[in-house]
Amino acid sequence: MNQPTGDVLTFGIEEEFFVVDRRGHLSHAGDDVVDAAEAAGDDQGELQHELTRSQAEAATDVCRTHTEALRQLRGLREDLSGAARRRGYRVLPAASPLLFEADPPVITPNPRYERMAEHFGATARTSLTCGCHVHVAIPDKESGVQVLNRIRPWLPALLTVTANSAISDGYDTGYCSWRYQQWSRWPSAGPPPRFASLDEYESIVDGWLRAGSILDRGMIYWDVRLSDKQPTLEFRIADVAAVPEDAVLLGVLARGLVATALAEDAPAPQLSNEVLRAQLWRASREGVTGCCPHPKSGDLEPAKAVLDDLVELVAPALEAAGDLDFAREGTARLAAEGGGADRQRRRFADRQRAEDVVDLLTGD
Repeated sequence: MNQPTGDVLTFGIEEEFFVVDRRGHLSHAGDDVVDAAEAAGDDQGELQHELTRSQAEAATDVCRTHTEALRQLRGLREDLSGAARRRGYRVLPAASPLLFEADPPVITPNPRYERMAEHFGATARTSLTCGCHVHVAIPDKESGVQVLNRIRPWLPALLTVTANSAISDGYDTGYCSWRYQQWSRWPSAGPPPRFASLDEYESIVDGWLRAGSILDRGMIYWDVRLSDKQPTLEFRIADVAAVPEDAVLLGVLARGLVATALAEDAPAPQLSNEVLRAQLWRASREGVTGCCPHPKSGDLEPAKAVLDDLVELVAPALEAAGDLDFAREGTARLAAEGGGADRQRRRFADRQRAEDVVDLLTGD
């Protein structure tokens, strides 16, 4: 494409959390906690309501540096956690509910959410997950589609970075990102195809709307999509991170991929959606300490090696943004210590109690 990108691309990060009681069961206090945190917090970032009253969402402002993003994520998490503690609740950075819940979650009293719950039934009420979304600025939607085509093969590697849902419903699921499996129930979820043009992208969305498989454009749930509200490419592949450092690592890698793809002139890889979906299944199962299909060969390699190759591929863009050392240190830390799923499993192995994992992730 060889399009000039001018200044370093801006980016932003959104995180979803569960609001749980002292034991770790889902509460109905998400709305109250968001409102209280918003009233008491500073002016950086934004707190938002989510589909169910058991959830809360935090979003950074537009950021230029990883330091800025990390500071805002830490502050937003502290604002939510403080508001929750004052009301006898906790904010849980896990991508799937850790404890078994006898009753379905309560839908947030919002006309759009209530319509979604009625239209999609059990899919809306049982696909209860928390993700991490990264927005990266793009020049225009036509460029965004071409970038999307080029970065598709790296989606499995990105999924491993924040995989954080090994324990769910009180047991070890056998997956590092069980959220990815749960989220795939939505008819519009999963990897995007390789698009011939923006027109093809829009024709698929139009077909979904005509079929009623989405109710509006906000329900385009591809793992990476064009944002309708902002001039960005939105990565929706990831679990909410156990720690904000992992979320920002995901953010700088996503930004590096977009900047690198904007500067490329080669044709996008010919990777079928059937194969990519299978590769994503493997990445969701194994996480950052297992194996991941390599985009260049399709063969399984240690996820650490795939992430190292990703960092080297986008190193010029990372260096230009001041992210290279942060990215190398972050991937090395994940290789040495494991990610969120590994933390969950280590704590769960002690006594086979998901409550212990709640304590770990909430810092109690």
